[in-house]
Amino acid sequence: MFHVALLAAFPQDAPTSPLFHWQGTPIIIGSCLFVLIVASRRIKFPHQGAKMPLPFSKLLFNDISVAGFLGSMSLGHILGVLITLLLAGTVVGS
Repeated sequence: MFHVALLAAFPQDAPTSPLFHWQGTPIIIGSCLFVLIVASRRIKFPHQGAKMPLPFSKLLFNDISVAGFLGSMSLGHILGVLITLLLAGTVVGS
């Protein structure tokens, strides 16, 4: 009941502004996959803890743990958003 009222309060269409667009989505996905592939080979102990059930886990992602996956996705999103903002020209360097 509460969720329906909460959903009705927000607009259904995505906002259109220079900071919100779907063009940055492939950049963020690409950066997340890049960081995941690199981090799965550079983490000191990537096989400790519960394993992340990923497709092609042993071949591509070096059978990374859940903690390593979450850390890689976090760093990938940070880098992806930064790259997207830099390409959009909203972040000005000093």
